[in-house]
Amino acid sequence: MSEAPDPEVIELATKVFDLARRGETGPLAAYVDAGVPANLSNDRGDSLVMLAAYHGHAAAVEALLARGADADRANDRGQTPLAGAVFKGEDAVIRALLAGGADPAAGTPSAVDTARMFGKTELVELFGAS
Repeated sequence: MSEAPDPEVIELATKVFDLARRGETGPLAAYVDAGVPANLSNDRGDSLVMLAAYHGHAAAVEALLARGADADRANDRGQTPLAGAVFKGEDAVIRALLAGGADPAAGTPSAVDTARMFGKTELVELFGAS
């Protein structure tokens, strides 16, 4: 029988996920610097980078990547932060993820596939796909 998670740990994780969603870069970076895993993921597999990227917070994405977060970490549906940023049209986040080493071909659908799906030819070209 497994132990139930500590309510304080759940509360802290919820707070950190909310910081990522809101793009509160300073507090988010401070929590990671204090020991919260840079690749912390929620119950759907969405990492802090995914949440920050999907909600359009390039500075938060950059701060997380600088602290070792995986730019290509896919959620439980196989989606990467880059594909999410393409879907949402978050150009600054797309640039931040690419600068942080994100692979446009990673995930299902990949960022390249997502760009094609939505007719974003400039992104398909940016990703080096044809």
